[in-house]
Amino acid sequence: MANIDPIEYGKLVHAVENLESKVNTMEVDIKKLVAMAERSKGSLWAIMGAASVFGGFVTWMVDLVFRK
Repeated sequence: MANIDPIEYGKLVHAVENLESKVNTMEVDIKKLVAMAERSKGSLWAIMGAASVFGGFVTWMVDLVFRK
C-alpha cells in the first residue's frame, strides 16, 4: 500500500471526476429523451384517433356511393 504513486493517483482522481461529470450530463440528456418520448406517445394516439375517424368517414362515403 506504500507504493502508491501520487501522480498516478491524481490522474485517477481526475479521470473519475471527469467521468462523473459526463454521467451527470448523460443523466440530464436521458431525462430529456424520456420526456420527449412521453410527449410523442400522446401525439401518436391523437394521430391514430384522427386516422380512425377519417377512415370511418371514407368507408361510410364509399358505402353510400357503391350501395346505390
